[in-house]
Amino acid sequence: MELRQLEVLISIADHGSFSGAARALSTVQSNVSAHISRLEKELATSLVDRSSGRLTEDGALVVERARRVLNQVQDIAADVHSKDQDVEGETMLGSIGTTGRWLMPKFLPQLATQFPKIRVTITEGSTLNLMPRLLNGSLDAAILHFPIEDDNLLSTPLFAEDLVLLVHSNHDWAKLDKITVKELSSRPLLLPPKNNSLRKILDRAAGSQRLVLTPQAEIDGIRMLTSLAFEGFGAAVVPATAAPSWIKGEFKRVAISELPRRVVGLVQRARPLPSKSTVAVAALIRETISKYGDKQPGVHIGKGAFPLNRTA
Repeated sequence: MELRQLEVLISIADHGSFSGAARALSTVQSNVSAHISRLEKELATSLVDRSSGRLTEDGALVVERARRVLNQVQDIAADVHSKDQDVEGETMLGSIGTTGRWLMPKFLPQLATQFPKIRVTITEGSTLNLMPRLLNGSLDAAILHFPIEDDNLLSTPLFAEDLVLLVHSNHDWAKLDKITVKELSSRPLLLPPKNNSLRKILDRAAGSQRLVLTPQAEIDGIRMLTSLAFEGFGAAVVPATAAPSWIKGEFKRVAISELPRRVVGLVQRARPLPSKSTVAVAALIRETISKYGDKQPGVHIGKGAFPLNRTA
């Protein structure tokens, strides 16, 4: 198997045909066909449907892995030619939306100043959606909600954040500075669905007091939960960073001291070793959070941040 064969297959996937791949690679269609035929013979499977130019199921699998292989080859070249003070290369970074919302405006200018030759592609998603991409290599690192339990991944806590009640200023609870879980159980709430990690935290907290939280609506997405609370549709329990310090409006954050803090951290694969650009990006993320994290309402950094359970 040759790298050129993988490049040709990826080009077919990107351009939809043998002729399109040939034009993109500045070669002739017969060369493209020859590369694919040799690769198919070696793998003993069909990779491209000749009638449609589309990848077969096996072809799509090979392309997914081939992209990772070529990215790693590029990382090797970038690492060899990079000096510690002049790192260059590409990094694919995932981030949960609540963290990305306040962190990226601080992180990206620092990255442009300190490492102008590093190219970062940022993908927003939930922990549940980003984990498979991290494991299959399409992400180099990700900022996720802990706990992360996978022997193939290395996790470093970054900060802990309070879970808060978010209500419109016209809501009855907007008069409160603190609220108990018992009070939360007294009326319907905007809640995540039952399989969501935040919902599990809330249900455990209520269950420990033999209480049940009643959903006004079940919303799969912190951003939508937050928006509905902002608009006065109902009351929602969200991570503190869902309503960062720079957002202004007619809403109130109400503390819920009985709930544990949510821990957010940086996660990377144990193997292969990260490229210099990924190492530099990870270090800069930690540095940025150390500098700006405790300026965000409800965010805690440092040694005292991570005991998960708090007393009322």
